[in-house]
Amino acid sequence: MHKSVLLQETLEYLNCNKKSVVLDCTVGCAGHAVEILKIISPKGRLIGIDADKDTLEEAEKNLKIFNGSFKLFHENFVNFNKVLDDLNIKKVDAMLFDFGISSFQLDDGQRGFSFKNSGPLDMRMDKTKGLPLWRVLENMTEIQVGNIIKDFGEERQWRKIARAIIEARRISPIHDSTRFAQIIANAFNHTYRTKIHPATKTFQAFRIFINDELSVIKEALLKAPEFLKKNGRVVVISFHSLEDRIVKRTFKVFTESGMLKTLTKKPITANRQEISENPRSRSAKLRSAERI
Repeated sequence: MHKSVLLQETLEYLNCNKKSVVLDCTVGCAGHAVEILKIISPKGRLIGIDADKDTLEEAEKNLKIFNGSFKLFHENFVNFNKVLDDLNIKKVDAMLFDFGISSFQLDDGQRGFSFKNSGPLDMRMDKTKGLPLWRVLENMTEIQVGNIIKDFGEERQWRKIARAIIEARRISPIHDSTRFAQIIANAFNHTYRTKIHPATKTFQAFRIFINDELSVIKEALLKAPEFLKKNGRVVVISFHSLEDRIVKRTFKVFTESGMLKTLTKKPITANRQEISENPRSRSAKLRSAERI
């Protein structure tokens, strides 16, 4: 069962009311959206976007009691402006970006996001576009593999892992996610202690790479203030230092230009109770800003 992280904090910073028009740019299975709609329906309106068609189907089921108060779109969140234009909406009262991957996606072995469930090494958020990771890996050099692990995973042992991946590929193509995880774990220097699975950062790095996540995040956030009403709020939840750095810097640029007012001097993080109930929340960071 997917649990939305920092739920109460998200609702507080979105500051919605019964007439709010809210854009959930990463609606997922609608964990946040359900609670938002409890506040804004039936007079308010929620527009939900997600690049993953499968999670949108789940969202549709989870939101059915709010029929008439929401619309869902299969689209990458970087194109949220096109969705608003199609609906003839110029500005919204609140925007939410949640860059986390859902339990629904992790538990589906066919997606390749998790090293716990065997399946094709795919990792695409939108399976209708691009190539699966296993196909991309077939033509990558050791330097390219290493740079991805180093730059997007911030993994100290990137050289050993990259070498192990290329050596394993010479024996046979790497099609399966659990085999990929085992190759990484075997290459890991186990004298270096870590609280997380040895493959965690590498899987994260390749997910970011295959979906071009950092570029998409930057482009979307740069567009966001233009589509917020005066006093409208934007809330962003990130799970990786690289993502959070982009959010922090983008908010700073808009704050210095007088377009936004940053509401969170430091990122909001999960408390001990939430972390104990939902370990994935330990890396979540929430930042928010308001349109001036």
